[in-house]
Amino acid sequence: MKARVVFTAERFCWPDSSLSNSYPPVMGSSKYLNSGGFIGTGQSIYEMLTVRDIADTDDDQLYYTQLYLDPDMRNDLGIKLDYENQIFQALFGSEADVKIRAREDEVKEFYLFNAEHNTEPCVLHGNGLAKDTLNSMANYLAGSRTKTDCLICSENNFKIADLPTPPTLQLGIFIERPTPFLPEFFARILAQDYPKEHIHLFIHNREAYHKQHVADFLEHTSSYASITVKGHDSAISEAEARSLGISECLSHACDYYLSVDSEATLTQPMAITLLMELNRTLLAPMMVRPGKMWSNFWGALSDEGFYSRSEDYGEILDNSKRGIWNVPYVSTIYMIRSDVLKSGQVPSFEVQGIADLDVVWAKSLRDKGTFMYVSNVHHYGHLVNPDSYDTSLIRPEYYQLADNRLEWEYRYIHEDFETMKDPDTVIQQPCPDVYWFPLVTPAFCNDTIAIMEHFGQWSNGANNDKRLPGGYENVPTRDIHMKQVGLERQWMLFLKDYIRLIQEKVFTGYFHNPPVSLMNFVVRYRPDEQPALRPHHDASTYTINIALNNPHVDYEGGGCRFVRQNCSITNTRAGWTLMHPGRLTHFHEGLPVTSGTRYIMISFVDP
Repeated sequence: MKARVVFTAERFCWPDSSLSNSYPPVMGSSKYLNSGGFIGTGQSIYEMLTVRDIADTDDDQLYYTQLYLDPDMRNDLGIKLDYENQIFQALFGSEADVKIRAREDEVKEFYLFNAEHNTEPCVLHGNGLAKDTLNSMANYLAGSRTKTDCLICSENNFKIADLPTPPTLQLGIFIERPTPFLPEFFARILAQDYPKEHIHLFIHNREAYHKQHVADFLEHTSSYASITVKGHDSAISEAEARSLGISECLSHACDYYLSVDSEATLTQPMAITLLMELNRTLLAPMMVRPGKMWSNFWGALSDEGFYSRSEDYGEILDNSKRGIWNVPYVSTIYMIRSDVLKSGQVPSFEVQGIADLDVVWAKSLRDKGTFMYVSNVHHYGHLVNPDSYDTSLIRPEYYQLADNRLEWEYRYIHEDFETMKDPDTVIQQPCPDVYWFPLVTPAFCNDTIAIMEHFGQWSNGANNDKRLPGGYENVPTRDIHMKQVGLERQWMLFLKDYIRLIQEKVFTGYFHNPPVSLMNFVVRYRPDEQPALRPHHDASTYTINIALNNPHVDYEGGGCRFVRQNCSITNTRAGWTLMHPGRLTHFHEGLPVTSGTRYIMISFVDP
C-alpha cells in the first residue's frame, strides 16, 4: 500500500457522521476510518500520536479521523485506509460480505474471506453491533478448529481424577411448568456418577401437580451435602428462585453451579464430570428436542435480539460439527464456574416487560461481556417437549408418543422389543402363524387399564353399537374404543412405528404403510359380565392382541383358542402381543375367565 500507517476501513462514519462528505472518493463500500485496527512503524505511530494534543476524554477514532481528513497531515504521516480489506476487516455492516472458508489442504484450517474484494483479511474487528457475530466467527478462526477437528476443545481442560478432592457442586433443579416424565428426569439426576456428598441440592417446584414427584425423589437424597426445597406454596417467583439458586452456590462456597430445568433429561451419567473437565466460564451441554430444530441455545440473534438461525446451527444440532461453541444465548441447562459468579459477571434474574426471563438474562450476560458456550463434544441428553402435556388426564404421559417419543419408549416399550426387530431373532409361534413377542412394559399395561377404568363407559356387550359406522357389531365384547379416550391418532402411530415392523418381518411379502385400523379397543372379561367370546373371524388382514395383565395373578382361566389349528394359548404374559391373520384361516374364540378380571388390547389391522 506504500503507507506508513494503515487503518481499518469500515462502512459507517463514526463518531461524527457529518464528516462523511469530507472523505476522498474510493471504490468499494468501506471508505471510513475505523481505529479498531491499525498497523505502522513505531516511529510513524509515535508521530501520529504526538502531532496534536490529546485529552484523556477525547475520542480516539475522531482524533485519527481528523488527522486523516486533513490532506496535508494525511500525506505527511503517510496514513492510508485498507479499503479492500487486505489486512483488516471491520465486521459491522459487512456481515454479508464476510465468509468463513476452509482451506483444501491437509490441515483444512478455516480462514476469513471478503467476497466484495476477493481478499483474505487477517485481522477481524467486531465493531459496533457486530460483537456477537465476531464471537460466532471466532469459533472457527485463529486456530480454533479445522474442518475435521475442534482444536480449542482440549484447551484448559483438567481431569477430576487428578484433583485431591472432587469440586463441590451446587445443583439447582427448576420445575417451572408441568413437565412430562418427571420421575424419569429425577431418576437420571440420581444416576449421575458424581459423589453426592459433594453436591448441594436446590429445588424450586412451582407446580402443585409435581409435589408428589418431588417428594418421591427426596426419599433418595440423604447422601447429598445439603438440600433446600422451595415448593409451589413458597410464593417465590421463578426469577427469585433462579437468583436464590446462585446465592446458595455462593453461600456453600461451591466450585460450580449447575442449573437444570425439568425439560432437560440427562441421559449421560458422567455429564457433571464431563462438563466440569471442559473448564469453561459458562457452559451448556447441547440438548435438542429429538427430531426437531429446537435446542437450548441460539446460534445467532435477530436485529431485535431474539432467535436467528446461524449458518452452522443445523450442523451443530445433528453433530456433523462437534465442538465447544461461543453462542449468544443458552437456557434450560448450564454450568457456571464459581469464579465467574464471585466476580459479578453473572447478573441476577430480572423480569423486564414481556420478554422471557431467559432472554433477558442472556442479554445481561452479553452486556457484561460474559461468554456463553454450548458443547456437543459429548452426547449429554435431550429436551422433553411439555407443550402438549395435559395434567387433567388420568395418565398424561401415556398420550405423549408423538411429542416425546424417546421418553415414551423408555417408559412404555418393552426392553426386548428392539431385539424382536432383528432379522436373526426368531419370534415364537405358540400356534401355527400365531406370533408372540414382547412389546410393551407393565407401566403401559397398568396405564391402559387405568385410563379405561377411569373413563368407565364400557359397552354392554350387545350387537347394537352406536360407536360403529353401521351401528352393529357381529361379535360384541365389553370394551372401550381408543377413540373414546382421545387415543385414536396415537394408536395409528403406534401401529405404524412398532407393530408394522414385526408384521413385515413375520408375514413376508405383505406391505401396507401406514397400516389402517378402524377397530382399536380394550376388552374386559369377567365371570359376572362377559367371561368368554364365541368362535369368530376378525374383520382384519391381521390382528394384534396385547395382554394387559397376567393369568394366575389377576385372573384365572382365559386365553385364546384357534379352532382350525386346535391350539390354545392360555399362559399369556402382560405386555406380550399375539399377532395372527384375521380372516379365513384363524377362526378363534376367547376362553372363559373363571375368576378375576382379564384385560386385552385389540386392533383389527387393515380391514
